[in-house]
Amino acid sequence: MKIKDIKNYKVQTKLEKAVKKIILNHVYKGYVCGFFEDLLNNGCVSGMVGELIYYHDTVKFYKKHKEDITTLLYEFLDNCSISCPAEIFGSCWDKEDPLALEQTNQNLLVWFAFEETARNIAYDLGLEL
Repeated sequence: MKIKDIKNYKVQTKLEKAVKKIILNHVYKGYVCGFFEDLLNNGCVSGMVGELIYYHDTVKFYKKHKEDITTLLYEFLDNCSISCPAEIFGSCWDKEDPLALEQTNQNLLVWFAFEETARNIAYDLGLEL
């Protein structure tokens, strides 16, 4: 996969557009596959996506893309026959905040949405991970 493949990727949602933009900020020649491998093995929790490290940034991202994130989450839950986000995030999910009104769960949902959207982009572009 090459950087031009990502640049030419046709997005469907504002969330995909935002994820694509961040990916393009992080990849460089020879590191495209490595970026996706690092992300999908270590996740956003590793700090590798500088735009999504701090609550201030993830909450802002969540509010901007809440509808797309919610749609992605429901599709994921349905496809995996899971009934609630706590089954995905385990003890990290604040069960007292099931609607993700607080920053902790919003942060988890942003990381989930970024990683899942990046995974979908990589898959659509034929990257085998």
